[in-house]
Amino acid sequence: MQVVLLERVEKLGQMGEIVKVKDGYARNFLLPRKKALRATKANLVQFETQRAQLEARNLEARAEAEKVQTKIEGLTIIVLRQAGDTGQLYGSVTTRDIADGVTADGFSINRTQVALQHPIKNIGLHKVRITLHPEVVTLITINVARSAEEAVRQAAGEDLTKRDLDDDVNDDVEFFEKEELAAEAEADAEAAAEEETAAE
Repeated sequence: MQVVLLERVEKLGQMGEIVKVKDGYARNFLLPRKKALRATKANLVQFETQRAQLEARNLEARAEAEKVQTKIEGLTIIVLRQAGDTGQLYGSVTTRDIADGVTADGFSINRTQVALQHPIKNIGLHKVRITLHPEVVTLITINVARSAEEAVRQAAGEDLTKRDLDDDVNDDVEFFEKEELAAEAEADAEAAAEEETAAE
């Protein structure tokens, strides 16, 4: 299906371009969200008459988004979740969780503006793209931790998953060293007892 874009659509085109897209994408996404019109003669004439208004509205929205971008850029949101010793979450952090966190920090966004490349399933610092306007994108940091204290330590640069694994390895080494020492002491005691018996 051919459509004329009413605004810039990422990976598709700029406002006013006529592009060919799959029917389902047009029917389920572009047309209902008023991002495009079917590229019929009547719609093209209608678009050309409204073009100046659409461009003016787009410039206003973009200017507003750029103001928000200067305030939101570099924002860090702390999300507390339960996780195992290795840092694997019991579940994942969703776009809704991120949008709620940003909104709680005083910037109103919805979950469709959060662009997750892959689900967040472990603790740590994660960079996430926020689309404030089709032409304005910013990055924020999501600090996923088990507690507020861990979030502070992660923000300072500490890798909690690595530290936990190192502690486990050290505990194992210490346990086996104690076992070896105990076995050596027992062997020494037996040897001493045998020497005493032989001396008698």
